[in-house]
Amino acid sequence: MAMISIAQELQQNSYPGRGIILGRTADGTKAVCVYFIMGRSENSRNRIFVPDGNGLRTQAYDESKCTDPSLIIYAPVRVLGNKTIVSNGDQTDTIYEAMNHQFTFEQGLRAREFEPDAPNFTPRISGVIRCEGEHFNYALSILKSADGDPSSCQRFTFTYQNPVPGQGHFIHTYVGDGNPLPSFRGEPKLVSIPDDIEGFTQLLWNSLNPDNKISLFVRYIDPKTGNAVSKIVNRYGNAPAAE
Repeated sequence: MAMISIAQELQQNSYPGRGIILGRTADGTKAVCVYFIMGRSENSRNRIFVPDGNGLRTQAYDESKCTDPSLIIYAPVRVLGNKTIVSNGDQTDTIYEAMNHQFTFEQGLRAREFEPDAPNFTPRISGVIRCEGEHFNYALSILKSADGDPSSCQRFTFTYQNPVPGQGHFIHTYVGDGNPLPSFRGEPKLVSIPDDIEGFTQLLWNSLNPDNKISLFVRYIDPKTGNAVSKIVNRYGNAPAAE
């Protein structure tokens, strides 16, 4: 698979929706987790990311304008021992509870399907990084309708053992803007992962569509110690990242 420019990919797509990037820094020393959200409606735009212990949660920026919290308020990131779980919905909790009871990432997601937001039927995208000493691996999943047909749920899991330094994989919910919104197709996209979290965070935020971007989370994890550095950027206000 040819590597693409993440900056160009985001700049050329006005509405990729919600996105996850998992990967490894160029120097090979850090596992990387990225999650971003975008929004078109007032309800979906009315959000910020806030730290929640060693995880992350969404929160209404203006509580008085939050008309339907069901699909917009959730924990995108949770940490379970040596595992960092990320997703675009409350399936983060489903995965967490399943893995906490010795089920696999994929088994946990068997209980879930795409979102019930007809006519879009937004895919549920999820990822997990598992650190084991100096080594780590990660997996990405997408649960999607059959080209808009909600009678069929299509399940895809992609696993990456001993990731190559400087490489990551990007998956997002929508091919682009539309009505209904067209679901992501194909394998996660191969992208470059730099060593500099500050520069990477700035690159991603500046590349997202200025009208639709809402919040961005970037975390670099030392697999040997579990120590992590995180950055949060919010369109409306901001929140300090948990170091």
